[in-house]
Amino acid sequence: MALSGRDTELKELGELVDGPADRSGVVLRGEAGIGKSALVASTAAAASVAGLRVLRTSGAEAERNLAYAGLHQLLYPVRAGVAELPAPQRDALRTALGLADGPSPSAYLVGLAALTLLAEEAAAKPLLLVAEDVHWLDRASADVLAFVARRIETEPIVLLATLRDGAESPLLEAGLPSMVLDRLPPDAAAELLDSVAPRLAPAVRTRLLAEAAGLPLALTELPSAVAELDGLDPVLPLTERLERTFTARVAALPEATRTALLVAALNETTSLTETLAATGALLGMTTESGILAPAVEARLVELSAGAVTFRHPLMRSAIPGAFTPLDRRNAHLALVEALRDQPDRRAWHQAAATAGPDETVAAELERTAERARFRGGAAAAIAALEQAARLSPDAEDQADRLLKAAELAVESGWRETAERLVHAANPADSRRRATAGRLLSEFDDGVREDPARVAELARTAASVAEDGHHDAAMRILWSAAMRCFWTEPGREARQALLNVADRLPIPGNDPRIVAVTAYVAPFERGEAVLAHLRELVAKTGADPEVDRYLGSAALQVGAFDLAARFSAAAAPGLRAQGRLGLLPRALAVQAWSRVRLGDLAGAGPAAAEAARFARETGQPFMAGLATAVQAEIAALRGEHKQAKTLADEAERAGLAAGARPVLATVQLTRGLTSLSEGRFEDAFADLRRLLDPADPAYQLALRTYCVAELTEAAVRAGRTDALRDVLAELEPLAAKTPSPALHIGLRYARAVLDPDDERFAEALRADLTGWPAERGRVHLAFGEWLRRQRRVVESRTHLRTARKTFDALGMAAWADRARRELRSAGESSPNRGPDARDKLTPHELSIAQLAAEGLTNREIGQRLYLSHRTVGTHLHRIFPKLGVSSRADLAGKLKTLGG
Repeated sequence: MALSGRDTELKELGELVDGPADRSGVVLRGEAGIGKSALVASTAAAASVAGLRVLRTSGAEAERNLAYAGLHQLLYPVRAGVAELPAPQRDALRTALGLADGPSPSAYLVGLAALTLLAEEAAAKPLLLVAEDVHWLDRASADVLAFVARRIETEPIVLLATLRDGAESPLLEAGLPSMVLDRLPPDAAAELLDSVAPRLAPAVRTRLLAEAAGLPLALTELPSAVAELDGLDPVLPLTERLERTFTARVAALPEATRTALLVAALNETTSLTETLAATGALLGMTTESGILAPAVEARLVELSAGAVTFRHPLMRSAIPGAFTPLDRRNAHLALVEALRDQPDRRAWHQAAATAGPDETVAAELERTAERARFRGGAAAAIAALEQAARLSPDAEDQADRLLKAAELAVESGWRETAERLVHAANPADSRRRATAGRLLSEFDDGVREDPARVAELARTAASVAEDGHHDAAMRILWSAAMRCFWTEPGREARQALLNVADRLPIPGNDPRIVAVTAYVAPFERGEAVLAHLRELVAKTGADPEVDRYLGSAALQVGAFDLAARFSAAAAPGLRAQGRLGLLPRALAVQAWSRVRLGDLAGAGPAAAEAARFARETGQPFMAGLATAVQAEIAALRGEHKQAKTLADEAERAGLAAGARPVLATVQLTRGLTSLSEGRFEDAFADLRRLLDPADPAYQLALRTYCVAELTEAAVRAGRTDALRDVLAELEPLAAKTPSPALHIGLRYARAVLDPDDERFAEALRADLTGWPAERGRVHLAFGEWLRRQRRVVESRTHLRTARKTFDALGMAAWADRARRELRSAGESSPNRGPDARDKLTPHELSIAQLAAEGLTNREIGQRLYLSHRTVGTHLHRIFPKLGVSSRADLAGKLKTLGG
């Protein structure tokens, strides 16, 4: 097809391919028939001439339910490189593509494998990745392409995708810009029509231009149907008129060709061998490629290298409509016979040929779903289960299959799909109703639900437990317990959950019970929870998901040191398994805990990574929490403008979701900022909100873990009476639980509120191993009090210790306070110079720390889900920032700077 009127688009695409480009790809959008394929073909040809290697894949409507079909097509030419991938990536990719058996791979691990493979190929020769009709790609392949698209900005790789206007695709969320193709202007449309049909009568030419309305496909295809134009209803949409021209061409073909064309249209692949085999079975004769020659002459298909390809998707979709239901059924059955060695494709064709309930076909589809799930193709598995449910004769089997599909949708984060499937299941018995209720409640941990839902879940869990389904009851309890963190259901609802947990025949040291109890009753059961956590911490590393929720449990009871250890143990396992949906949760707990301990160097990269992965996996409330932690880190470092910006961003996410921990951390950040700016009344007001049950920033457990900050603000603002009221409320809680954070805060508050040597000594005698920020805070307050008591020489020792501690931790505002106090005590202090934490972004610092530990670029890439070449690019930027030239120098520099 001529490319009249596409000069601007071709130029832009040429610049994208030729480089240097400021983007890694583009999504070409437009309606069906707008000419996307022609532009892509021209761009691919230009890329080949320019020395790029072109890898292609194309979505097909019939292949949408075959997991990783599109990825297989894209990577087939470079499949030899799979053997050279790191073992976890190699195994994941081979399993996903059906080349080997293995554990069910994570889509993210498959994505990392594809990224690594493509980056290796691009090192030898730059790549152009072409993905056409991505709206028809199977979801697993589309997710992998989106994963790759987010990470190729530093690679010699360009991705060009085409998408039908108005359609959805994960690629639209990958950050690639869109180029929208409009219909051709009148002069370009006339030029194109004249190039394909130069001898049209003027009246026919005028009508064709009007009918086509600038759509390139219509301009090239309608001239062949000039005789039928008078018979086409002008009221019909143009697409439907085009489809009728295609079916009219089919009607004029020989019967054998028509049969072969129907089989080709219903087949998921372009395999000519499969089409000829099924056609031969239908006709009862041996067939050869010549049977399709009339269809080639009619410009419906093209034959090349063992493939039969429709010239446009509209042709493929139009052809089955030209045949009777019986014809289509027989064609599907013929494909069933032709695909004896491909059980998944056979199952789909068998289902398409089955009109009513059939348990045999339904069971085969369920097995197909299990194989798809095993390879990591959740969307394909869901589609197969839904079709199996449709063919299930038994109502209970139908409900079970729909609920199983809904569970996969929940795990994949597809809320609308899960809701549709649960409602379609319409379970009748209590166990299935409980499962349905739990599934619909698991999105966003129920953050957006009415808190009264917690009491309802408690009743459901009790009912399920009474029926003997204890594991199911435990899952419901866990779902409800998480709501007690994000929302506040009230004392009665919490007690109802505890009652159910206590009645379950599950040991008290079971990690699930420990976590549920910590979420629901962090003070009443704090002593037992802490005892179990200290016992279980010796067993970290066995199950990363268990480590993750025990880290969250430790956070609830104020054991930030344990929370940091559990979540740090969880992260490597979750990375290795490619469970990026759970990874940001572990990283957010790790960051929250570390920043409270004063480990800003460790908290910063963890918070940045948690925010990035949370956004990528569609978890806005977790992204909000991670962003709030980043704001807190900025406040502690004295970066007040950045702290305010990040706090505002996090607050928007927290308010939208009603996520109390996010809003609590935002208020803590604002209180810290106000403190370091000397606005003590504002600081007290900001922090006091955390303890007001009517405030959305109130969170039952977290409110007790900022006692030290509240005390500083209150004393400096002259609000000691209000502070005494707060402490009177907290002391009874401290009597119930040995929570480290609560007791550390209260010892500090007692010393500062009614200062004397013994109270400060008591605060310093406490076990503050692993809590350097809190130790530094006590030394600072003690030194300030001693100086005011004119015990200047004694004060310098504590103030010097505080300054060194806060300098080492990067807590600039507190270090500056210590310096000012030291100057007032007659001792000068050198200003702290910028170190690694100031020079590097959190992402760069994370890479630098891993490199300093001795990890190779490839190993760092596997940890951070980047290609190793991207890691190398970052290191080339990091070295000059730190003034080093080697990895050995990097390790020494970071050690010297405390990074």
